[in-house]
Amino acid sequence: MHGNDKIEASDKNSFYRELLLQFEGLMSDEKDWLASLSNTSALLYQNLPHVNWAGFYLYKEGMLVLGPFQGKVACTRIEMGKGVCGTAAREKETCRVLDVHKFPGHIACDSASNSEIVVPIIKNDAVVGVLDIDSPSLERFDETDQLYLENIVKKLEEYIDWSKIS
Repeated sequence: MHGNDKIEASDKNSFYRELLLQFEGLMSDEKDWLASLSNTSALLYQNLPHVNWAGFYLYKEGMLVLGPFQGKVACTRIEMGKGVCGTAAREKETCRVLDVHKFPGHIACDSASNSEIVVPIIKNDAVVGVLDIDSPSLERFDETDQLYLENIVKKLEEYIDWSKIS
């Protein structure tokens, strides 16, 4: 059983180091992809300040399909290249958007969202999904957030048997 205490730290790097420790604890003994992604979305949602949505879209049948998440009801399917999620997946690189209202083609699942970061999940050079985090704050995500969230995704790429997701 894992604690539900919110992480408190003196600075952003210390916060993320603690978050990574908790993440590793959740992942180390779990082999089920659904449990792993569910707990990861909960861990991020409960601990990242100023976040109103955290979750995953999984690549299925040529589209991104809603996976485990925390937050309000979300878009179920996103076409590759559409919105921030589809763009990150198509480009195979992180999209950090300081103001979603200035992003051409932004898909507004929650009108309260003002900034977003999407990290593609890549296995064997193929996109298998994305980690998507939204915030009601403008310019919420910076280079430090990107670095650590990409680290979490790299670990998910290693821990999860992505061939079992269909």
